[in-house]
Amino acid sequence: MEIERIPLQKHGDHRGMLVALEQDRNVPFEIRRVYYLFATRSGVHRGQHAHRHLNQMAVAVRGSVTVMLDDGNGPVEVLLDDPTQGLLIGRMVWRELHDFSEDCVLMV
Repeated sequence: MEIERIPLQKHGDHRGMLVALEQDRNVPFEIRRVYYLFATRSGVHRGQHAHRHLNQMAVAVRGSVTVMLDDGNGPVEVLLDDPTQGLLIGRMVWRELHDFSEDCVLMV
């Protein structure tokens, strides 16, 4: 399985940093919904499903999380811990999220 990380350009100065997510620029599909996970307890696994018609991009805005992906050819684990990288999760790819850091905020 090809793991596709999308580099997200950061902009900033002495006041702080900003990353913009834009449909058809750095998000290669129509954005229909954005959500985020936070305050995930130790030992919890999230996800545990695939989508038939949905592409997603996951960004660890804060902290870290391990994402297990499986497209039927065997699982691959990816650590998300950089707010300037998005992980593209395509259609029919099983995903499980685990090992959330205590401060993790995961935007999808």
